[in-house]
Amino acid sequence: MNKGEGDSRRRGYLLRRSIMDYGMGVIIAVIGLLIVLAPVLKLPLNMERTSRYLLGGLFLLYGGFRIYRGRQRDYFND
Repeated sequence: MNKGEGDSRRRGYLLRRSIMDYGMGVIIAVIGLLIVLAPVLKLPLNMERTSRYLLGGLFLLYGGFRIYRGRQRDYFND
């Protein structure tokens, strides 16, 4: 295996991983928004207000982190 082929595999892996991070980040952030905005959207979510905001905030924070990680593409310890 020459160096060019390894570089191609590495770039493919980076692309797949960053797309996955973007997608999962958006999905997790949307779930967080749905949790926070449940009363406005009239969704049946039986949670106390504080718990709903805390859980929704955690989802939004983690979704933002996944989007950030997809943008950085820092997956290797080189």
